[in-house]
Amino acid sequence: MAPKKNSWPVFQFEENKDTIYLLHQWTQIVGKVRLKKSPWQNHSWHVSLYVDTQGLTTGSIPYDGGVFNIHFDFIHHELRIKTSNGTQDRFALGGQTVASFYEQLMEKLRFLGIQVKINEIPNEIPDPIPFSKNKNRIMYQANAAQSLWKVLVQIQNVFGVFRTKFTGKSSPIHFFWGSFDLAYTRFSGNRAPEFSGQVPNIPPVVMQEAYSHEVFSVGFWPGSEAFKTPVFYAYCYPNYPDFQNAEISPDKAYWNKDMGEFMLSYDDVRKSPAPSEMLLEFLQSTYEAAAEAGKWDRKSLDCDFSYLDKK
Repeated sequence: MAPKKNSWPVFQFEENKDTIYLLHQWTQIVGKVRLKKSPWQNHSWHVSLYVDTQGLTTGSIPYDGGVFNIHFDFIHHELRIKTSNGTQDRFALGGQTVASFYEQLMEKLRFLGIQVKINEIPNEIPDPIPFSKNKNRIMYQANAAQSLWKVLVQIQNVFGVFRTKFTGKSSPIHFFWGSFDLAYTRFSGNRAPEFSGQVPNIPPVVMQEAYSHEVFSVGFWPGSEAFKTPVFYAYCYPNYPDFQNAEISPDKAYWNKDMGEFMLSYDDVRKSPAPSEMLLEFLQSTYEAAAEAGKWDRKSLDCDFSYLDKK
């Protein structure tokens, strides 16, 4: 029997950094539209995007005429807007600058009767350039965008399995455009000390609400100019000393002191004979360490529905 083909794509930051830059800016524009038109949800869950069968989507956003959604299609490489009234519009991603993307999206929304004005300053990016002023010519690489999306699809499936093993409050598996990562978070149910850190271009009150309760969070980050390795991460807040000193598996996982997180490189997972199992091992190991350090009530919070698969 032929060996099973590894469906986890090769993905390197350096090869894809231009497209990552563009998508980070473009998803911020789209995400800010959702932010402005949606009612506030705890921990900013109303701003994120979601992985779907063709790319990333906002899901349904309310407006005066009903609901609409905005969708990044990384198969046909276009942005689509659809409304519950049956109207729609689209434009190609190729050849766009940040400024032209912003201008086209605002124009299409007005054409569809959707009135919205967003803050043009990108969040969580040092030295930000307002969207309408960012006319730098950077090439959109279709293969890079599609590879990133395919990576997110594989990871979402694993996160989905991990998510089933918890009955406490937990987040959707969602893509945050500020930090540009796919994330999932569990909550102990206990209040946390007030968050005092600073994040570029985010009001302190937003971060304080996001970390109002004890959390354990995992995610995937494709890297940046300052850290050029696509990685999985795991952290808890508060960041208990016992957490960072815990023994974590698999062996290739490590504590990043600068980030304050456990990390596992995407490439190590991809090259593993069993990538999904290796990632699940990292997720479960770091969760157990966080729950132990924070004295979470695991008897009440943990679960296992695997027995139902046999029904």
